[in-house]
Amino acid sequence: MKAWHVTSLGEPSAVLEAVEIDIPAPGPGQVTVRVLASAANFPDVLMCRGLYQVRPELPFTPGVELCGEITALGDGVDGFAVGDRVLGGAVLPYGGFGEYALMSATETFPAPASLNDAQASSLFIGYQTGWFGLHRRANIQPGETLLVHAAAGGVGSAAIQLGKAAGARVIGVVGGEAKADVARRLGADVVVDRYTQDFVEVVKAETGGRGADVIYDPVGGDTYLRSTKCIAFEGRILVIGFAGGAITETALNHALIKNYSIVGLHWGLYNKMAPELVGECHAELTRLADAGLIAPLVSERLALADVPDGLQRLADGVTVGRVVYEGGV
Repeated sequence: MKAWHVTSLGEPSAVLEAVEIDIPAPGPGQVTVRVLASAANFPDVLMCRGLYQVRPELPFTPGVELCGEITALGDGVDGFAVGDRVLGGAVLPYGGFGEYALMSATETFPAPASLNDAQASSLFIGYQTGWFGLHRRANIQPGETLLVHAAAGGVGSAAIQLGKAAGARVIGVVGGEAKADVARRLGADVVVDRYTQDFVEVVKAETGGRGADVIYDPVGGDTYLRSTKCIAFEGRILVIGFAGGAITETALNHALIKNYSIVGLHWGLYNKMAPELVGECHAELTRLADAGLIAPLVSERLALADVPDGLQRLADGVTVGRVVYEGGV
């Protein structure tokens, strides 16, 4: 099969190498799938750079989430059959940026019929992260105000849709008018262009000075620090990631004085500590997708040959929605 290998660490466009390798055979508890689509994620970028908490041995094929058709079952796999269309996480070193991949049966779920392959490949990490963050960690309530940073990206776009589905009023922060148009299409009630507007002032104006009840922050750095200026009484700041590159040090007395919570989310831990909750979340996401309340925004469909360029543009912060390698494109 054809695949991309990371053979040394660095920027995706520099370290991805096209290779021909054998189709992987599934081990116990695994399935082999023909890749129908694989969404690019920021962890793929970080793994190429050697900066992610998971550091697979070289060489490996990135592509941490995908939609595929099962072609072989490993020992001990129940509930699936050859030919099933599924989505979930890849088992590295056989990630989704190849013609075939490996998946663990415990992180594999039926793909909703209401979503096409590219959309289904984008439903796992970003939407699970959004659902766990908003519902399980922040306990978002109907009528609350949700502020979403990087709102036109893969993680932020999911948070907008999930926030609206939960009955929240959503303010999205983006960089540039093109991304602002995307956030509006996704359903954001108010969109802030950080190049021309101060999101702190906009949030205060839109909430009568109260602030946002929940702030969804996958950026970190100065974005986090400024978010503390517009968090509401008993608000919750969700620390999702550090796409901006800086891990913030904060004065905890500020959280005490303003009476807000700083809530961390490492979604991957749920697969180890409470996998039954991941299954329950997938059932809820399927229900929302079938009801037309959520649908991943796929902005680009890539041929296999175009994966390095697409992943590099994600790394450079110039993409919107989800960039997806789609088999057969």
